[in-house]
Amino acid sequence: MILDTFIGRYDGAQLEAKSVRKSYSREYKVQAAEMVLDGGQSVPEVCAALGLGPTALRRWVDQVREERAGKVPAGAKAITPEQQRIEELEALVRQKDRDIEILKKASALLLRDSKDRSR
Repeated sequence: MILDTFIGRYDGAQLEAKSVRKSYSREYKVQAAEMVLDGGQSVPEVCAALGLGPTALRRWVDQVREERAGKVPAGAKAITPEQQRIEELEALVRQKDRDIEILKKASALLLRDSKDRSR
């Protein structure tokens, strides 16, 4: 048996009051951060204008600032298109390096097998 200390009228909608996490596009994040970095507005001003929380906006501003300096913060996805392209190209280089290593090992095995057969 569950006892409820709530006295008054109960409305079933009260149970549905779950907070929904908002998600924003990369472009939106960059534009909001640029309002602070390039537009000369303060974080509280931009938060009030866009209805954002200050923690999220500060995180976006820091990330854009670091990306402009040429690095992506650890554990974060790139926001700017240039940084996204850099990440894509770095992933492609890593894949090509793995392919080269596989081919080196395969050619060494084939060479060894051909030497063994020629004896």
